[in-house]
Amino acid sequence: MYVSTIESPILLVGVAHVVDLTEPLRRVLGERPLDGVAVELDVERADALLRSPGGPERRRSGPLFVRFWSVIQRRLGSEIGGGTPGAEMKAAALIARDRHLPLFLIDDPLRTTIVNLVRTMPFKERVQLLFGAFVGLFVPARVVEREIDRYVVAPTDYTEQLRQASPTLARVLIDDRNEHMADRLVQLRGRGYGRMAAVVGDAHVTGLKNALGRRGVPTETVTFGELRGLTASRPSPS
Repeated sequence: MYVSTIESPILLVGVAHVVDLTEPLRRVLGERPLDGVAVELDVERADALLRSPGGPERRRSGPLFVRFWSVIQRRLGSEIGGGTPGAEMKAAALIARDRHLPLFLIDDPLRTTIVNLVRTMPFKERVQLLFGAFVGLFVPARVVEREIDRYVVAPTDYTEQLRQASPTLARVLIDDRNEHMADRLVQLRGRGYGRMAAVVGDAHVTGLKNALGRRGVPTETVTFGELRGLTASRPSPS
């Protein structure tokens, strides 16, 4: 039985929602003493992911761009490495179960996030987002793989491009959620869960690290690029 140490850094692990890195994630989490595992999920998404053999259930309601993105994720997940959306989150949950560790859901409810996004997003950004989601339906997987490689080289550049193109999207989907997830991790730390691993989308890693730093919490990180580097073999861009 591990003794909790609240001075221990929180391990932030960055993943991608359309690239299956289940095995390297198992290696990273399986080799580390932990008091608990946190994932970027809310209750509704966790329930759908963990009880559905194929992953989250298909959403038939909600804004059009959300439905577009759901279709895009399923298509790209099947074409890039044969993964399914949410595979890493499900793997993290199963690792916690196998190690008899508590699993913590630290993300905001998706429905609340989408309501806030639609309510605050200017018309121009809505049009851009809808157009981008529509175009994404037809983007070849090889193009996405090349963009993933570019992201790994310079993730900060991609985040800045997003902020310039859609500042509301970046604030609601990244910045606000980083602050909320940081608050929840701090609360867990205060309850004695010192050695924590948090599995989140890679775009959250830097911001979440900074948010925790402002709260006086040390962190370690394993980025998506580093995690992907642990993969024994992966499809090469064609």
